[in-house]
Amino acid sequence: MTRKKKTRSLADKVTLRTGRRKDYRKWRHENPDEVTSSRRFVQKKRQQRKSQAARKQARQQDAPRLDLHERPKDTDEKGDE
Repeated sequence: MTRKKKTRSLADKVTLRTGRRKDYRKWRHENPDEVTSSRRFVQKKRQQRKSQAARKQARQQDAPRLDLHERPKDTDEKGDE
């Protein structure tokens, strides 16, 4: 009778979700509806986006206004007569 070879890694054999990264990735892929961000993370990101938008708006208001198309000036240049 031959003995079955022992495997070093049990990651492929595990059916329940452990703390291992490979198992979690597999579980997350199989259960996309159960995966959500934590409320703390969502609040943190929302606050970061708000502050970033406020900084951008302040920068835009402080910036000098540029004329993209220069207005035609009255060019009544007289020669050296």
